[in-house]
Amino acid sequence: MPILRFCLCLYLCLCLWGGCGDHATNPAPIDDTTHLVGGVDLTRLFAPPTPGELAQIDADWQHRPLPTGEATTVLSTPLLLGRRTAELRILSYAVGGSRQYGALVVPAGAAPGSLPLVVYLHGGDQGVHIEEFLLITLGLGEERDQYAYALPSFRSEAIGYGGQEYLSEGEPSPWDGDVDDALGLVAAALATEPALDPQRLGAVGISRGGGVAMLMALRDPRFKRVVEFFGPTDLLDVFGQEIAEEALRGQLRVLPGTDYLNRTLLQPLRAGTLGLEAARLELIRRSAVYFARRLPHLQVHHGTADPLVPVSQAQRLIAVMDSLGRSAPDFEAYLYPEGGHHPITLPGSLERTQRFLAPLREPAPPYRIAAY
Repeated sequence: MPILRFCLCLYLCLCLWGGCGDHATNPAPIDDTTHLVGGVDLTRLFAPPTPGELAQIDADWQHRPLPTGEATTVLSTPLLLGRRTAELRILSYAVGGSRQYGALVVPAGAAPGSLPLVVYLHGGDQGVHIEEFLLITLGLGEERDQYAYALPSFRSEAIGYGGQEYLSEGEPSPWDGDVDDALGLVAAALATEPALDPQRLGAVGISRGGGVAMLMALRDPRFKRVVEFFGPTDLLDVFGQEIAEEALRGQLRVLPGTDYLNRTLLQPLRAGTLGLEAARLELIRRSAVYFARRLPHLQVHHGTADPLVPVSQAQRLIAVMDSLGRSAPDFEAYLYPEGGHHPITLPGSLERTQRFLAPLREPAPPYRIAAY
């Protein structure tokens, strides 16, 4: 097991290094009264959200088309998952008119409604491979074969297995569109696999996927537990402000999502082809911290020396959750001294993830009418 754990951490180090009334307290503002860069007023762009903006985003989420659950299996093959054989299915399904691909892994012989479903949201912007997922499940120990798993690839990215890749269609939409893609896969999984319990959903997100995991749980209350590793929580905070200023000065950070934000928000703002109000909504809807009261049971892992997503993103969420009176066991946050942007530097994080997800394995007690 020590060798397997070392392989897991080494792999994650390599594959994640490139990736990555319920409203919150205000983000740290830019100091200048008016801070113009490239003609863009960053003071106004990164001002705290208004109640009207938050309500507009809520309304948009509520009126987005629900996924149909229709899916086609394009690959079905046995897969060893811990001590049990599982079935790996690559599913093809539609989201907003585009063809998407994702994976469903289900332990063999499971009774109807007996399995919780854990959605794995990958980091980076190069898609996801089943081999990566199998290494990550080692962190769940001997219990890894007591869950079913769903792995979305996200639009314009591929899911790969055994040297074969299945490329999803559509234009990239980090965080926001990612949630639509993930929820589409969840609907397809629940519609095609009777062993799944739709009331026992969980999510584990890495880097970019950490932000997706929180946003997905905000939009679907069936998610009971979320574990996020070093993901973004607030694009209006200092982290987002610095990225925007650098991009407008021609120095774009090499991070998943920054090219999208620069191309679709910042440069159109600079050119005058996009309004400030529309740009703000796109940043806010990608920032889970402003809807923190609705987050389910949540566990956060972040290294204090993370060079890609600064620990201030976790600290921001922690401060908001504290202000809401949310603490263990409802909310857990672990900051790892000198930890970086991969679990190898976050000692004990995988064991904590295993413990945090464990309640999903227990079916909810049946509803009983009280006797009078």
